[in-house]
Amino acid sequence: MNVIRNTIQLPPGVRAWRDGRVLPEAQRKYEIIVIGCSMGGMHAIQAILETLPKDFPVPIVIVQHRYRTSNEALPAYLRRHAHLAVVDADDKQWIRSGTVYLAPADYHLLVERGELHLSVDDRVEHSRPSVDVLFESAAEAYGSGVIAVVLTGANADGARGAKAIKRHGGFVVVQEPETAESPEMPRAAIAASAVDRILPLERIGPFLIELCRLNK
Repeated sequence: MNVIRNTIQLPPGVRAWRDGRVLPEAQRKYEIIVIGCSMGGMHAIQAILETLPKDFPVPIVIVQHRYRTSNEALPAYLRRHAHLAVVDADDKQWIRSGTVYLAPADYHLLVERGELHLSVDDRVEHSRPSVDVLFESAAEAYGSGVIAVVLTGANADGARGAKAIKRHGGFVVVQEPETAESPEMPRAAIAASAVDRILPLERIGPFLIELCRLNK
């Protein structure tokens, strides 16, 4: 696989190298970031969001596997650690920059251009919400304007979706399995597609800042 590991070491908030060099992938504008995770995901999401500044320009949509009876604990927890607004997504909600949208418990979350939709269709990989459903819809809606991030998780959800994002020209980042609380989900994504970057968790947030530098 054509995978480049650990090629960037920017501290939080730095948008380019001091000598002006930037990553080739940062020469285009990205329209949306989609993130998928399961077991251990709450802390992994926290680690990323707390590095992103309040003027981060690209909306973020997240599927974290949640129990059917899950309440407001997840968004409330993340709000305490994020500079961005964090909300549970609503059906037919407009997507805005500066906002993190979470899939509600027991609903699939799909992306259309500029809008979010909820679904109670059958579970995928035993999950609702499903990472694959989010990623595949984002790939169809935004093509090469998508950044997908696959984090810790205990099943293969997200692998098929990562492949779809690559097929449509998007960019896929995967958490280094050795740094994941549950490495199965990152490993499945790596096995399914020629992902673009495999990074330890603490470097994913700064890397997203660099990728989205042209959106400023």
